[in-house]
Amino acid sequence: MIAAELTIEGKIVGGGDVRIAGRFKGDVQVDGNFRIDPGARLEGQVRAGLVVVGGELQGNVEAAKQVDVLSTGVVVGDVKAASITVAAGARMRGHVEFGWGEDKPHSAHEFKGTTRSI
Repeated sequence: MIAAELTIEGKIVGGGDVRIAGRFKGDVQVDGNFRIDPGARLEGQVRAGLVVVGGELQGNVEAAKQVDVLSTGVVVGDVKAASITVAAGARMRGHVEFGWGEDKPHSAHEFKGTTRSI
């Protein structure tokens, strides 16, 4: 976990889960789950199994399973995932692809969330 008082620049690669509560500049690639807490900020690319954005993410996201953008979340960049959930109040700017998992075709009703113009 990167605490709220910390600002770090670098690269995170490996297994396990990562949670950011502070500021991080760099790319993140983990086999586990990745979470940006409300008030936190990441500038970089993200690749993980599950991505939860409660803070601000400036960069592209690629998730094997799921991306959840919470009501406090901001994503500026492209998102690619098997499934995506966007809560009311969240903000996104970029290209989004979902439902193209390798195991089965997804239907349009699996989009859970609201869309808003920015």
